[in-house]
Amino acid sequence: MGRWPTAVMCRALGVSEQGYYRSLRRPEKGRHDRRLLQQIYECLREDEENGDNYGVRRITAWLRLHRGYTGGSLRIYGICHEHGLVLRPKRSSKGVTKADRQAEKSENLIKRDFTASKLNTKLLTDITEIPCRGGKLYLAAVLDCFDGSIQGLHMDDNMRAGLCEQALENVCRSNDVAGALIHSDRGSQFTGHTFRAALTRHKLIQSMSGVGRCYDNARMESFFATLKKEKLYRIDTAMMEREEVKSVVFRYIHYYNLRRISSITGGLPPLVFRERFMRSTCQEAA
Repeated sequence: MGRWPTAVMCRALGVSEQGYYRSLRRPEKGRHDRRLLQQIYECLREDEENGDNYGVRRITAWLRLHRGYTGGSLRIYGICHEHGLVLRPKRSSKGVTKADRQAEKSENLIKRDFTASKLNTKLLTDITEIPCRGGKLYLAAVLDCFDGSIQGLHMDDNMRAGLCEQALENVCRSNDVAGALIHSDRGSQFTGHTFRAALTRHKLIQSMSGVGRCYDNARMESFFATLKKEKLYRIDTAMMEREEVKSVVFRYIHYYNLRRISSITGGLPPLVFRERFMRSTCQEAA
C-alpha cells in the first residue's frame, strides 16, 4: 500500500495538519529550549551576588548581546516560568519626601521626558529610606538620564538638606554638569536654601515635579524600586546596623553601574555604555 497523503491521514486520526507538523518539530524545539535554559543559567550565574535578580527582559537582552539570540521574550518567559525562574516583587516602595508648600517653586521643565542624547545634561534626584537596627538610613541619589547610571549618592541617619547637597557635590566632583537640568520632587530638602545654593554654585537648572505627581519623577522612583526589589527586600535590613546596610547599598550600586544588564542601553551596563560612548566621541573628534 502506498503512503497516505498527510491530509487523509490527519482526517482519519482526527487531528489537524498544523498540529501534526507541530508534533514533528517538538524534539528539535525541546533541544533548542534545553540549550536556551543552559544559557539562561549562565546569565543568572554571571554575578554571584546579584545575578539571580534578572527578569525576563534583562535575560533576553543578555542572550541577544552575548549568545546571538534572535527570538522573542515570550519564549524566554515560558522557559523561565516552567523552571521557576520568574521573579515576583515582594513589596512596593514609597516616597519619603514631603512637599514644601510655602517655598518658592521651580517649573517642571523635564515634563516626564527621561531621555537624553548626551551625558550630564539631564539629571534626576530623590531620597529613599531604609529601616535599620536602631533607626533609619536615608539614601539620596543622582541619576543621569543618558545611560541610567547613578552618578552620585550619599547616606545618613537623617534627611536634612545636607544629605541631598552632598549627593549632588559627589556628582559635580567628577562631571562637568554646568547647564544641566536637575529634576526632583518638591520636598523641602530640594526647595531649601542649602540645595538651591549648590545648584547656583554649579550652574545647574532646577526642575520640579507637580505636587502629588509621583510619575513626574518616575525614572528615579524606578531605580529605588529596583534597589529594594533586587537587594533590600531580600535581606532583613531592620536587623542590620546602618554601616552594614551602607556597605550593601554601595556594593549594589557598583554592580548596578558596572555589571547589571540594562534594557535601555542594548544590554550593556550603564557605565560600560557611557565609556564606549565617550571613547567613540573622542575618536570622531580626533
